Amino acid sequence: MTTDSVDLSRAPLLSHLLELRRRLLQCLLVFFVVFIGCYLMAEDIYHFLMQPLVQAFGEESGRRMIYTGLHEAFLTYLKLSFFAALFFTLPLILIQVWKFIAPGLYRNEKRAVSVLFALTPVLFVLGAALAFYVVFPMAWGFFISFESEAVAGALPVQLEARVSEYLGLVIQLILAFGLSFELPIVLLLMAHAGMIDSATLIGGRRYAVVIIFAVAAFITPPDLISQIALGTPILLLYEMSIWLIRLQEKQTLKTATNLQSKT
Repeated sequence: MTTDSVDLSRAPLLSHLLELRRRLLQCLLVFFVVFIGCYLMAEDIYHFLMQPLVQAFGEESGRRMIYTGLHEAFLTYLKLSFFAALFFTLPLILIQVWKFIAPGLYRNEKRAVSVLFALTPVLFVLGAALAFYVVFPMAWGFFISFESEAVAGALPVQLEARVSEYLGLVIQLILAFGLSFELPIVLLLMAHAGMIDSATLIGGRRYAVVIIFAVAAFITPPDLISQIALGTPILLLYEMSIWLIRLQEKQTLKTATNLQSKT
C-alpha cells in the first residue's frame, strides 16, 4: 500500500474525529452556560425539589433544613446546578449524538434509531416525574411517620434533614427512576443489533421479574413503597418492550418477504 493510499484512508477518520470534537465542544459550551444559569437559580430549584417534603410536614409547620459544615450548602448548590444543567442539556446532547451517527446509517435504520433517540428524554422525564409527584410524597410521609411526641420519661423524636442528604436522596431517586425508564430503548437497540429477540425476553420473564425488583430494592431507600413504585412500571416497560420487538420482527420479516418476492 502506497503512502498516498494510507493518507486517503486516514482522512475520513480524521474528519470524523474533528467533527466529534466540534460537537463535544458545542455540548460543553452549552452545558457550561446552563450550569451558570442553574447556579444563579440554585435556591429556587432547591425550593422546588423541597416541595414534597414541605407538603409532608405541612406548610405552616415551621420546620427547617440544616447544614453542619461551613462548605456544605455551597457544595450542595454546585451539585444541584450540575445535575440540573445535565438534565436540561440532555436533549441537546442526544441531538448532537444523532447528527454524528446518522450519516452512517441506512434509511430504515435512521427511521428506527431516530424514534428511539426522540423517546429517550421523554421516558427519562416520565420516570423523574413519577418519582417526584408520586413516590416522594408517599415515601416522605412514611419516613416522617416515625417521628414521636414528647412523653413522660422520653424525648421527642423529630426529623432535622440536612440539605446535602436530602438533595442526594432526591437526585438518587430521580436518576434511578429516569434511567430505569430507558429499559425499552436499551432492549430495542439490542434487538435491532440482533443481540436478543422477543422469544429470549419471553423465556427470561421469570428471571427478569426477580432481577427488576432486586435492582429496585438496591437503588431505592429501604421502604416497600419506593421499591414497588419503581419495580412495577419497569416490569410493565419490559412487557411493552416485548410487544414492540415483536412488531419490529414482523416488520423485518415482511420487508424480507417483499424483497424475495420482487427478486
